[in-house]
Amino acid sequence: PRSAMDHQPKFFENLSGTGKAIGVLTSGGDAQGMNAAVRAVVRMGIYVKAKVYFVYEGYQGMVDGGDNIVEVSWESVSSILQVGGTVIGSARCKSFRSREGRLQAAYNLVQRGITNLCVIGGDGSLTGANLFREEWSGLLEELAQKGKIDEDAVKKYAYLNIVGMVGSIDNDFCGTDMTIGTDSALHRIIEVVDAIMTTAQSHQRTFVLEVMGRHCGYLALVSALACGADWVFIPEYPPEEGWEDSMCVKLSENRARKKRLNIIIVAEGAIDCHNKPITSEKVKDLVVQRLGFDTRVTILGHVQRGGTPSAFDRILASRMGVEAVLALLEATPATPACVVSLSGNQAVRLPLMECVQMTQEVQKAMDEGRFVEAVRLRGRSFENNLNTYKLLSHKKPDAELPKTNFNVAVLNVGAPAAGMNAAVRAAVRVGITEGHKMFAVIDGFEGFARGKIKEISWGDVGGWTGQGGSILGTKRTLPAKYLEKIADQMRTNNINALMVIGGFEAYLGLLELSAAREKYDEFCVPMVMVPATVSNNVPGSDFSIGADTALNTITDTCDRIKQSASGTKRRVFIIETMGGYCGYLANMGALAAGADAAYIFEEQFDIRELQANVEHLTEKMKTSIQRGLVLRNENCNENYTTDFIYQLYSEEGKGVFDCRKNVLGHMQQGGAPSPFDRNFGTKISAKAMQWISKKLKETYRKGKVFANTDDSVCLLGMRRRNLVFQPVAELKNETDFVHRIPKEQWWLKLRPLMKILAKYKTSYDVSDSGQLEHVAMHSPKEAETGAI
Repeated sequence: PRSAMDHQPKFFENLSGTGKAIGVLTSGGDAQGMNAAVRAVVRMGIYVKAKVYFVYEGYQGMVDGGDNIVEVSWESVSSILQVGGTVIGSARCKSFRSREGRLQAAYNLVQRGITNLCVIGGDGSLTGANLFREEWSGLLEELAQKGKIDEDAVKKYAYLNIVGMVGSIDNDFCGTDMTIGTDSALHRIIEVVDAIMTTAQSHQRTFVLEVMGRHCGYLALVSALACGADWVFIPEYPPEEGWEDSMCVKLSENRARKKRLNIIIVAEGAIDCHNKPITSEKVKDLVVQRLGFDTRVTILGHVQRGGTPSAFDRILASRMGVEAVLALLEATPATPACVVSLSGNQAVRLPLMECVQMTQEVQKAMDEGRFVEAVRLRGRSFENNLNTYKLLSHKKPDAELPKTNFNVAVLNVGAPAAGMNAAVRAAVRVGITEGHKMFAVIDGFEGFARGKIKEISWGDVGGWTGQGGSILGTKRTLPAKYLEKIADQMRTNNINALMVIGGFEAYLGLLELSAAREKYDEFCVPMVMVPATVSNNVPGSDFSIGADTALNTITDTCDRIKQSASGTKRRVFIIETMGGYCGYLANMGALAAGADAAYIFEEQFDIRELQANVEHLTEKMKTSIQRGLVLRNENCNENYTTDFIYQLYSEEGKGVFDCRKNVLGHMQQGGAPSPFDRNFGTKISAKAMQWISKKLKETYRKGKVFANTDDSVCLLGMRRRNLVFQPVAELKNETDFVHRIPKEQWWLKLRPLMKILAKYKTSYDVSDSGQLEHVAMHSPKEAETGAI
């Protein structure tokens, strides 16, 4: 983060949209989360005093005009946040491709004074929008010549501003890490894979799963990574000649290792190195003919587009929608059409045509058989996924593995978090690939002291990615009182490096072990921590493994609770979330569930604020939206407890609304990990293991490992756009140890977003947004350190 000196907050209060009219449309294929984006555009537009119009049925509605272009109010977008698809409809439109159609569309927009368009769709829809913008002044002049509009209108509406957001489940658009809908589509795929795995294991079956992705293998690749599939076929990376033999050998080896099921994932656009299609049927026939395995094909089809959007997609779309309105307000006639996208955890603006051009470059590279280039053009995140999959899915024969004679131990510390097992699996497999002997410690530091340590093999961690909780067992116990015993175990088992996967206790544990180095040489070894906790309160990382799964649990529960109120009018729900003193879950859960307020420890509140919230809800009950949702972080205030707030609201709301309360509790720690947590856990853990190997080589002297510098005890975290190794000693200054949270937290910047979308007046710091960046081509070196 920038220092306070050079960070002069810039607020948007002076960005008034008075007199501006914004049209919002969804075009091309639908994607979950589109409605969240539409809702954010409408509410942010109204918030800055602009008029906002729905354009129904995409470009077709723009050409047809009439009732298809309608001014909307705040309430028009109530209750659409959790709905999949797009409530304003989407259609393929031939007439917009002709100049005649665009002329009619321009006329319909000018009639309503709309000169700002927010287009949510794929690259085709966005390219169409850009052409429309370029032709705009010519179209208006033609309309004036035909006498349809007067010269004043030509002057008044001289420029059309366009901002795009990419809604596509394929994640096939260059310039953004994630497109709206991708995460939700992965949720659908993983739900199906998890269900199939249980039935397949009963019968020793092979399943061939076909997922969407005609030109882009992202969904296939990430779902293969998230479920530990045996083989994956994607268009960007065709298998080598003779893949049929290699695949069959691998499947039969896995069976021989007592693996009861095989999963093969095929992207619908999969091809071989001669550009010939590889279909799911072809793969099935091959397995049946060569191996005689009982094999089934499942084609997921439109299931992947459907269902409710994940928490990630709702937050992503809400952030992008707000950013899009800001971009439209700041646009000048000289600003190129831009697309709002995501890089790491930051919203950025990129020139639309640069992104489209690069997206087309990928296809061109594939058509010409330049597949290495195609993978590179897809961006860092895609390349990282592919490299990690290759690393974890194929075990080399023992004879080909290097032998380092290093022993590395892996343990889980703290409360269980979904995704821990995926992280352990990745650590064990990468460690074995690097030539180390891997040891699993059962029950954290307590188990370590008791000698609960065993060697763990490649096969032992098969099928772990989809398991919730912690298979190794985890305890909150800190090592300080067991230092002597742990040192003994390190010596007995000749442990040369430690990998700790866990939350705040893991961080404290590493601080204690590094402090004990003066007394015990056994702790002078490389140690690394991977953050895993639902609370997301570990300093040095914007995200922790497990927080996404917990957020989805909260969001799903809030959806159900809101739905339960649709029959009974005028009800407010007070919901308590976990997180200790960290308000991440309450704040982001509120954003994803469309809550009216979220009480968190980081932003102190008093009785006046509670009063203001009650009044706000009382006003809201007079409209057509007759229910309220309030989230409260468990430790936000010791006196204003959940019961207190519930009683206050009940008393103040008498005669206007009634109240209910829910404490979500340990539900938030359980459940199968979300695709994000499986993927994040796998990749961050693989990277941490590679760091350990590097440090072991660096610190190996005269037949033993000796590491006693600060940079040999690190935490690997996601910081803004990159994964960074940070010495835990340096993180001390960033930590509030009393409340177990980082002193600065990036997500607090999103706090005003929730308030704006719930109709509160607030200030929103936009210093980080607004600069148009260029689409960067990543060098292979940068890809090594790259994004998630």
